[in-house]
Amino acid sequence: MLQLRSRLARGVLFAAAAAALAAILGYLYFKTQSGDFKRQNEVLALFRELKEIDARWDVEVLRARTELAPSQLPVPDYGAVLNRVRQELTAATRDVDSPALKLGLTDLASAFAQKAELVDKFKKANAATQQALAQVLAADVEIAGLVRGTWQDFRDRERLVAAESTVTQVIAESQKYYFAPGAAQKKTVETVAADLREAAARLPAALREGLLRLDGNVQQLLGAKPIEQELYQKLSFVTAGPRVNGLTNAYSREIESTLADKEIYRVYLVAFSGALLIFIGYLTARLVASYRLLNAANEELERRVIERTRELSEALTQLKESEAQLIQTEKMSSLGQMVAGVAHEINTPLAYVKNSLGSVKGKLPELTQLISEAEQLLALLRAGASDPQKLAQQFALTEQLIARFREHQALEELRDLVKDGLYGIEQIAEIVVNLKDFSRLDRSKVSSFSLNEGLESTLLLAKHELKMHTVKKNFGAIPPITCSPSQLNQVFLNLINNAVQAIEAGEGVITLTTRQPDTEHVAVDVEDNGKGIPPEVLPKIFDPFFTTKDVGKGTGLGLSIVYKIVEQHGGTLSVDSTVGVGTKFTVVLPLTPPEPAPAAA
Repeated sequence: MLQLRSRLARGVLFAAAAAALAAILGYLYFKTQSGDFKRQNEVLALFRELKEIDARWDVEVLRARTELAPSQLPVPDYGAVLNRVRQELTAATRDVDSPALKLGLTDLASAFAQKAELVDKFKKANAATQQALAQVLAADVEIAGLVRGTWQDFRDRERLVAAESTVTQVIAESQKYYFAPGAAQKKTVETVAADLREAAARLPAALREGLLRLDGNVQQLLGAKPIEQELYQKLSFVTAGPRVNGLTNAYSREIESTLADKEIYRVYLVAFSGALLIFIGYLTARLVASYRLLNAANEELERRVIERTRELSEALTQLKESEAQLIQTEKMSSLGQMVAGVAHEINTPLAYVKNSLGSVKGKLPELTQLISEAEQLLALLRAGASDPQKLAQQFALTEQLIARFREHQALEELRDLVKDGLYGIEQIAEIVVNLKDFSRLDRSKVSSFSLNEGLESTLLLAKHELKMHTVKKNFGAIPPITCSPSQLNQVFLNLINNAVQAIEAGEGVITLTTRQPDTEHVAVDVEDNGKGIPPEVLPKIFDPFFTTKDVGKGTGLGLSIVYKIVEQHGGTLSVDSTVGVGTKFTVVLPLTPPEPAPAAA
């Protein structure tokens, strides 16, 4: 006992040590994993994408301030791109362990949202400024045309030249203001614009309207350019680009620090793995030695197992043979109970045969005499007898015998006697064949079988037992089934015998019903109006060796064998009983069983 406890303690200790080593190895392996490089690279790519968007915004703003005409290049949908990048970075914070990313993502998203809004406003203000400048520049051609149109009719041509010179100065100062929108330049533009309005007052109507339109465009430019300039200054203070650079650098430093830590753990893992391999080699050598000892013990154990298996197989074979013999014994026991009835059934047709043969025997002398006299008559005729009197006497005697034979209808009587004898012999033969088919040991024979015919055959064998009772046959039009007819005959005979035994006294009624509950099954009901089965006994009636009969009057195997036969045919056997009212057994069988009926039953 002490040795067993010592082995158990060593086993527990070894298991704990192995678990600890495995845990350390797993921990070191986990610490050496480099993380999701693919995911980290995706985050860096998203940062680069943000940098590219910020750079493109700066280029677009500078181009808008330096170019007079609006850009004809398609403008990407930066809003959709920013939404996608923000969603992907938010998802990455759940997959990547990065404090810098989690802390800086909100501020970064806010900075880019602010810059996107300012860029959009700047573009709109720049478009208005460019449009105003374009209208100012277009006035040069328009005013020149108007001057030429009034040159001939207007006599104060010096004013026309002065007005055209003022227009040129207004356009030039407006261009300067567009590229250098300072306060001094704005005042200069306002001064020349005032001169333009003053000059327009003393000019023809068409030219005056053109100059006033130019003044309106100049005022529009003076109103739009400060808004654009203010937005441009605000854009210069937005920190979207620096925030991307700072967050990218912080995230990169985190990755580098993580890789350095994992490299240290990788060294630890290699050292620990080497020590563990040496230890495993030592254990392997010990296990090989133990295996050699166990191998010999296993061979002896296998030999004993094989021997024991053979013994169990032989015992199982003997058990199956005993089971078959026991079932056959139970069947023959049921047949033994009907021997007296079968003997009576055989005696009745046997009496037909005996009486018929006795009557035939009584008729033989007359038939013999007739044949003898007929032969003598034929002999006289062949010999050509010269004595006519003797021939006439012999002829008259033969004719007299024939007339008497006809008068007594001897031939018809012999024919009927032979018919009765043959009928009796056929009945005896039918009983013998039914007994032979029922009691045969060939249980595995499977064929197409009509349950109605099987019940008729069983009723014939049990006729003596049923002579005191009324049998009602409600046979439906059911199709034949594939089964072992001998087995099902045994089922019907046992159920009918049980029905007879359930009727204790007087004349009872036994009802046999065949029906087809569905397209795949047929059913047989065996119902009696006997004493019924008590509720406490009903669950046990299919148990082997359970019987309520007196000792020596039953084996307790009848219903157990019936249940087994029905089950092996893929069917079901159920019972419904009420004490004092009667019992009904219902057998439901498939038209084709799932597999051939076993021979053991």
